[in-house]
Amino acid sequence: MKRFFFAAILCLSAGVAGAQDQDWKALQEKAKAFTRQGDYPNAILVLNRAIEKETTNLELKKDLAFAYYLNRDYVHALEVAKPFPELQDADVQSFQILGMVYKAIEEAKDAEKMYRAALKKFPNSGVLYSEYGEMLWSKKNYSDAVKQWEKGIEVDPNHSGNYYNAAKYYFFTKDKVWALIYGEIFVNLESYSKRTPEIKNILLDSYKKLFTDSDLTKNQDTKNNFIRAFLDIMKTQSGYVAANGVTPETLSAIRTKFVTTWFEKYAKGQPSRLFEYQQQLLKSGIFEAYNQWIFGAASNLAAYENWTKANTEAYNQFNTFQRNRVFKLPGGQYYQTASK
Repeated sequence: MKRFFFAAILCLSAGVAGAQDQDWKALQEKAKAFTRQGDYPNAILVLNRAIEKETTNLELKKDLAFAYYLNRDYVHALEVAKPFPELQDADVQSFQILGMVYKAIEEAKDAEKMYRAALKKFPNSGVLYSEYGEMLWSKKNYSDAVKQWEKGIEVDPNHSGNYYNAAKYYFFTKDKVWALIYGEIFVNLESYSKRTPEIKNILLDSYKKLFTDSDLTKNQDTKNNFIRAFLDIMKTQSGYVAANGVTPETLSAIRTKFVTTWFEKYAKGQPSRLFEYQQQLLKSGIFEAYNQWIFGAASNLAAYENWTKANTEAYNQFNTFQRNRVFKLPGGQYYQTASK
């Protein structure tokens, strides 16, 4: 009889705990629905009710701080989010939300302190490096900003934000290589976002920048093996580009030559997932379509549309392949500091 009693109590306790768990999750989902609708006051109301029942629930508090942020109530957003770094279960998202609030109220000093603490706890978080760099950039601390993005690329090579920021940075410097490399990696990691057309334009203009001088190595870090190899191949194409200009068609031709030469001479010592992907597309017969996808609309939208109509099969084949593949970079292919 006693065994039955204790078993019944355990079952009842488990049922109550399950119901409570379901209760706060149901409220959280309701709040998220209000947030998606842009009804932030109702989301805040529901989340506050849920937190009254679950006073230590970090997920609810993160949602509440974010809802306050979206509602532009930065005072309450900061009140909720400021304790996050001290919590034992604080995650990357906790620091992200607090960083957004600091940015909104222009508390750069507190934000910088917070990002440093966050990166000590999560030293391999690409998103934290990306956002810390953006905060430094807003302070016009450009050199330290790009250091954060480079570190993010090194330790978390599949986070797209660092490539996006770094590509834009290098485009406006004398460097001729890294905007091309980082920009193309970005459009493969983030192929259909609002930011993708911007980087495609930068890629086209970066190739024009590359071939502006007859000496491609001018002002470049040729002590870096990767840069030297890249430029050694590209300079053999200078005459062809000078005669034909920088267009999607000429870029397809010179990049085909680049891929072939890279794998003949340099791939073994400096493996690159980006160049391996280009080789894969070349072997599949859709490299031209890939180049049109990157450079076509940026160069001439009407001409690109005409090309897709005239090359429907190749365009559809590439488009299907592109949308069904996962572009993922391995670790150990960071060459920005590979100088000897």
